[in-house]
Amino acid sequence: QVHLVETGGGLVQAGESLRLSCTASGRTFSSLNMGWFRQTPGKERDLVAAISTRGSNLYYTDSVKGRFTISRDNDKNTVYLQMNNLESEDTGAYFCNVVLGSDDGSTGWDTFREYDSWGQGTQVTVSS
Repeated sequence: QVHLVETGGGLVQAGESLRLSCTASGRTFSSLNMGWFRQTPGKERDLVAAISTRGSNLYYTDSVKGRFTISRDNDKNTVYLQMNNLESEDTGAYFCNVVLGSDDGSTGWDTFREYDSWGQGTQVTVSS
């Protein structure tokens, strides 16, 4: 079971930036494809960005392309989400977790049907 701790959220104005961090433990981080999810009240968690084990394959949902950048540091067991030019629609609780994918793109990006655990998440609130 992987233990996840997300940090870096906050209250910002539209157009500003935030950098989220997620530190994982309990499994070999460098073997995990990782994703950032966003959840708003009453809705399910949606995958907004993902990164393969070596960082060579990336995924972004359309609404964040060109504004968000996902990266990872396997030595620090950490995945990051740099969020620039934030919009009010980006408001939500952000979580990280393991996803399906591959460095060479041979496996499509997908989430697991069920997850053993989630971190506490980090809240991002963008005021317009």
